[in-house]
Amino acid sequence: YQDIRLFKYRTTFFWYLALVIGCIMLPWVLDEYLVSQLTFICMYAVAAVGLMMLTGYTGQVSMGHAAFFAIGSYTSAILTSKGVPFLLALPAAGVLAALVGVVIGRPILHLTGLYLAIATMGFAFIVDEVLVRWESLTRGNMGFYVDPPSIGPLIFDTEIGYYYLTLVVLILTLFAARNILRSPTGRAMIAIRDSEVAAEAIGINLAKFKTIAFAASAFFTGIAGSLYAHKLFFINPESYTIFLSIELLAMIIIGGLGSLHGAVFGAAFFIFLPQIIIMTKDYMPTYLQNQTGLEPALFGLLIVLVMLFEPMGIYGRWLKT
Repeated sequence: YQDIRLFKYRTTFFWYLALVIGCIMLPWVLDEYLVSQLTFICMYAVAAVGLMMLTGYTGQVSMGHAAFFAIGSYTSAILTSKGVPFLLALPAAGVLAALVGVVIGRPILHLTGLYLAIATMGFAFIVDEVLVRWESLTRGNMGFYVDPPSIGPLIFDTEIGYYYLTLVVLILTLFAARNILRSPTGRAMIAIRDSEVAAEAIGINLAKFKTIAFAASAFFTGIAGSLYAHKLFFINPESYTIFLSIELLAMIIIGGLGSLHGAVFGAAFFIFLPQIIIMTKDYMPTYLQNQTGLEPALFGLLIVLVMLFEPMGIYGRWLKT
């Protein structure tokens, strides 16, 4: 039995190593546009991992993660504009988002289901209003210009360089999330997802572990927000609406709830869906080609289909093949 486990471990390690090597080699065989799309996949995957920690593994539905994304973006943008090194601004973005997550999450996490979703959505509206009104700090609707990040003499101002930066952050995020989930804290989160009543009966402090999940989720999402700001070079409140929260939720549902793989698959699907639509438009009826809301409609349809026919999402389908 131990030999079988060792063989499976070595096989899994080999495939993950091959995947990492493949990701490292991709920029040298793809054009700049596709490398840029891969960068967005890495950024959104980090945010999706954050939301997966809360929704996929703890069972708490959030419609307000665009707020943590925005907090991470603006924190990093403001700090770097004042001369703070990117290596400090990046974790600071995650830490501030986590602190806000604790402050906000503690009083609302006794709610469940639809009530929790509405409460977090209200929080997102509050943050959006703060970004618009606090012009002395955020510059309001005028937006905020962000410099490319640098680490010592390295300046990540090229598509390939920034892709490698986001890839490293994604790998570290997945590694950290996996270790959290394998710890007693992670097992308590999963127990809460499966049954709050049973978890409380065996001595799990629901408020404590829900707050930890909320903070960890906000931290990873804040990190993703920081990467997003330095990728675009310009941010404004319009980039962090409720639709971003919906998109993140769609990613983890389509990718596969309760799976870190699903977070990455969902982010990749979200980025490449517009490309798939463009490639298939010529084969669609004329009245569909001219529809401006085609992409959101397809997202909604896919979520419904996934919930009906493949609750484990893309990752679930991958396991069955």
